[in-house]
Amino acid sequence: MKVEIWTDIVCPYCYIGKRKFEEGLEKFEHRDSVEIVYRSFELDPHMAINANDDIYGLSAQKFGSTRAHMKAVHDDITKRAELEGLTFHYDTAIHTNTFDAHRLLHYSVQFGKTNELLERLYKAYFTDSLHIGDVNTLVTIAREVGLDVAETAAMLESEQYAAEVRADELKAQKLGVRGVPYFLINGKYAISGAQTKDVFTEALQQAWEEEHPIQIHSVIGDQEAPSCLDGSCKVQN
Repeated sequence: MKVEIWTDIVCPYCYIGKRKFEEGLEKFEHRDSVEIVYRSFELDPHMAINANDDIYGLSAQKFGSTRAHMKAVHDDITKRAELEGLTFHYDTAIHTNTFDAHRLLHYSVQFGKTNELLERLYKAYFTDSLHIGDVNTLVTIAREVGLDVAETAAMLESEQYAAEVRADELKAQKLGVRGVPYFLINGKYAISGAQTKDVFTEALQQAWEEEHPIQIHSVIGDQEAPSCLDGSCKVQN
């Protein structure tokens, strides 16, 4: 069984959704037969590596809102993250372009380090307030998960894995994916947003048994589950 997960490192619901998916996977009796493939999705591909404002100001500018409102939105997201045992520090987070981080994730696949690296990147951005758009920071993070420093640095200075990132994004576009996290099980069972662990367990079971096949764009669970839509991580009512 194959589960493809489209995600962006700066998407809070991708981090939260990863936790919920893992909880649901743990309840699935055939979990050892599940192959997980992470796919790239940039919420804001035009974001500068060195942004000229913090997350509140950038969000307010992008969505035509106020700084105060966007801080309230992010405070609410922080509380939701706490329920999953995650710590978010938006006041000091360094918002940046994630393209190179996605290239690094693709590079890590050959070494079996993708899940560990993704976890570290999430923590680096949301908790540790590290600059994950900076090549030196990415090399340090790569070293922490066991990747070779010199080889990683050389890869990041090149254009390697750019095509793989773009291919993931093109596939998402063809599937009609507008927000992340987005989970695709066996190419036919789609789950959008940070759903509950029971939704993930149910979807895995359905895919395994093939008792209730659905179309590729059918969504399992609450369609209003939190996700990042077109770069917006607003909490849905």
